[in-house]
Amino acid sequence: MADGREKQLLHLVFGGELESLESMNFRDLDALDIVGIYPNYAAAHAAWKSKAQMTVDNAHMRYFIVHMHRMLDPHSESKTAS
Repeated sequence: MADGREKQLLHLVFGGELESLESMNFRDLDALDIVGIYPNYAAAHAAWKSKAQMTVDNAHMRYFIVHMHRMLDPHSESKTAS
């Protein structure tokens, strides 16, 4: 960017308990854990890793990183960037 800041590539981190290990259906949508929105993949990955490690004892609990910047600007050249 012209002012020296790097372009925001927003990422959402969220998780919840799955109905089964074979599906991507959450047991309770009202109980989803919205961890946060982060300005880049590195920050999102750190948050994801922390949450995933906290719930390692529950095999049905899963956390995900959603590349929001790809949905907000699907024609952007940043598709290959994380």
